[in-house]
Amino acid sequence: MSNVVVLDFTATWCGPCQMQKPILEELEGEMGDKVEFKMVDVDQNNALAGKYGIHAVPTLIIEKDGAEVKRYTGVTSADVLRSELSQLI
Repeated sequence: MSNVVVLDFTATWCGPCQMQKPILEELEGEMGDKVEFKMVDVDQNNALAGKYGIHAVPTLIIEKDGAEVKRYTGVTSADVLRSELSQLI
């Protein structure tokens, strides 16, 4: 089985991040058995945010087998994410 991970780079003070959260929760409910969803608070994980070159939140990075395959900055719709993830799993 391939390993698909969604990294959600977020911050508690970020309004758009709060809008993104229920979208990701919906997708996790649908695809959580095939896709791993990880929330990364950039204020608490500066080193990881730096490693991925995060300059704005929310930023979503989709990885497959440890390699980045897609990056979205800003609020991203469930339909866009669902389409991308469906192709990877």
